[in-house]
Amino acid sequence: MLRFLVFILFLVSSFLSAKIIKINTGNEQNTIASAIKNASDYDTIIVSRGRYTESNLIISKKLRMIGVNDPVIDAAKGGSIFHVRSSGVTIRGFVLINTTVSYTVENSAIKIENADSCRIENNQFKNNFFGIYLLGAANCLIKGNRFVSYGKSEAGSGNGIHLWKCRNITIEGNRIQGHRDGIYLEFAQNCLVKDNYSSDNRRYGMHFMFSNSCTYEHNTFTGNSAGVAVMFTRYVNMHNNRFENNWGTGSYGLLLKEIYNSTISGNTFNNNSVGLYSEGSNKIIIENNIFIKNGWAVRLMANSMDNVFRNNDFLMNTFEISTNSTQNFNNFDDNYWSQYKGYDLNKDGKGDIPHHPVSLYSILVEKNSTALLLLRSFLVEILNYSEKVFPILTPEKLVDNSPSMSRIN
Repeated sequence: MLRFLVFILFLVSSFLSAKIIKINTGNEQNTIASAIKNASDYDTIIVSRGRYTESNLIISKKLRMIGVNDPVIDAAKGGSIFHVRSSGVTIRGFVLINTTVSYTVENSAIKIENADSCRIENNQFKNNFFGIYLLGAANCLIKGNRFVSYGKSEAGSGNGIHLWKCRNITIEGNRIQGHRDGIYLEFAQNCLVKDNYSSDNRRYGMHFMFSNSCTYEHNTFTGNSAGVAVMFTRYVNMHNNRFENNWGTGSYGLLLKEIYNSTISGNTFNNNSVGLYSEGSNKIIIENNIFIKNGWAVRLMANSMDNVFRNNDFLMNTFEISTNSTQNFNNFDDNYWSQYKGYDLNKDGKGDIPHHPVSLYSILVEKNSTALLLLRSFLVEILNYSEKVFPILTPEKLVDNSPSMSRIN
């Protein structure tokens, strides 16, 4: 108890002795670098409106960096801007621009290394290699920032928000455009990604690998080369996101590769080449989602097993389900299918005959992509009808035995 009281008194005395340091462009000697050098723990550095050409600013103290009226810090291609090596740092209200593209160094507008409880809020990031790079960080908040980059290739672009070996990071309410990946997580644990808008990125709107027990919800991923890739991960909760307008060869709304024991619910997959692609992913609950106007609503590879599709709406997709197997080890129940041709004589809201969402044509396209040239031809209609009457190539057991007669979501 005594130690706790001493600690509290130390904190109070530290805050009471903290000072405010003001920086403006009118004094050439009054630089951000000198202010950081002369500051002590718990001080606040207030930077006034103006343009500051400074880079590689190392913060190894518990400081609050506050920009007033959007001061611009220009790295002028001189490397990174802020390198945070202390816990408890806040950076708010800046316009951070022009970090250097490098193939050997992760030059970033803000890099946080082995620090805890940092807050990066309401900043603008423009024309940077990496926007925010977290390495070994924990319990940090990244909120309300805006990222715009102009990389012309994947190799020449960094990620908007990049996490490596981090835990308990909240990424909330950011807008990210033009990076390689909008948001990237690798070896991250217990992170929350919500209310972000990630668009027009070179590779993925979000990409994470080996990042267990994370949740992402209420995000929008639109117009990226591919929407979201989740790989080699367990216990992921994916709720109420929008995957939209992710078109191109090998493009997906959501790509799953070796994902286990996860939940995908309440999402909208709209106008993607492939809404959901699953490879080697098992024991996933896919429920209450909307798949609308996609090329393929779902592409389910043979090595994806023990997954449950229920209470989803499949609306106006060119292909509802596609697979590369004649067998099925997944469960489809109580979904609504706009291509269902059955009936409901007993008026219980469920179709009286099962729905087979895999067409013969989708199997042919899976084996030979040039068959797409026959899309919507009369020959394809005859083939699909014949296969439904006498199924030979399509997986006979991949059926929804209780298809809903009306939309669910």
